[in-house]
Amino acid sequence: MEAWDRDVWQKLNAQDKEGWMRKLVRQLPEGMTYEGLQTFERFGRRAQTGVFTQEGQRFVFVPGGEVTLGWSQWQDGMDEKTSTDLHEAASNYGVQDVGMFLASQMSPVREVHISPMLVECKTTSVGWIEVTEEEAYAQEHEDFPEALVAFKQSGLNEYELHLQFRLIRDNGGKVQILWFNEGIEIEDVIKEEKEAGFELLTEDEWEYIYGGGCRTLFPWGDTFDYTLRLKHFGILHHAENAERMSIDTGTDTDTDRTSSILTGVNRHGYELELPNFFGVQFAGDPYMYELTLGPDGEVMPKGGDGGNLICEGTGPLLGFLPAASVFYRDVNVSELDWEELMDTLYYRRIIRLTNVGAE
Repeated sequence: MEAWDRDVWQKLNAQDKEGWMRKLVRQLPEGMTYEGLQTFERFGRRAQTGVFTQEGQRFVFVPGGEVTLGWSQWQDGMDEKTSTDLHEAASNYGVQDVGMFLASQMSPVREVHISPMLVECKTTSVGWIEVTEEEAYAQEHEDFPEALVAFKQSGLNEYELHLQFRLIRDNGGKVQILWFNEGIEIEDVIKEEKEAGFELLTEDEWEYIYGGGCRTLFPWGDTFDYTLRLKHFGILHHAENAERMSIDTGTDTDTDRTSSILTGVNRHGYELELPNFFGVQFAGDPYMYELTLGPDGEVMPKGGDGGNLICEGTGPLLGFLPAASVFYRDVNVSELDWEELMDTLYYRRIIRLTNVGAE
């Protein structure tokens, strides 16, 4: 339908948008309700769209259209600070041609058609499922009872026994228990969601939703924004407190997990985690991947590199390139086995609107 095209949608008034959304809801999965129009604004871009809910999860309407995706060269170019940082970091790897180096890390330039869709605002973990205390005890894991008691009595925000269970304390002090679901396969996820009326994102759709069809390296431009508060780097701005915080938590400030714990008090203050101009939230964390599917149904993780660049000490610009750049592809992901990948892999559900709203 013409109204689902992004150029047409942006020109509609609120009353017309409201009418299209109310027509749409009658053809959606059972239990999904329309909540009304909402305006989102990020990175100098603004969009008014419909918000839907199902079982407490929010979805937003994202119009489609013809778009150009992928990256091969600068559109606006870097500012001096970004250019200096990038060349210095690249030179440590013996890279002479920075532009060619970046292009090799990005998806290729291509023209694609994006269907209009409803997009889940937040993601769901592939490997970790939330359980109650009773369900956790029923697993009869020998280390869990003692770990749970110790965690409740500690000041920690998070504790994980690798690929076993994870304990998280929210801002209200409530303890969330996550259990690693090692038996699940990607085919199981796709089948389960399809039976419920949902599909998973393709790489094309992810890049469009994250960048909105922009032609710059980042959603906001080609220059890195050094005012952003970034997870894992927040501790670098408070180095004088690091030793004290390590003593308070009883953890090692050099570990990746501890960086998350120490900065976790500001968990919702990291700008890359906030809703974008479509109202969709992304992890904003290079240690995490979002699941997308390639043309042949293969797994195409986006939005991270498993923290490899951060671990190599590249600094915030290159370290966060996988999470901040619209078109980044992790060239090393094929070296990971499924169990390693699903530990940090998340997905979001969508409904493609190719055959609805025609009346």
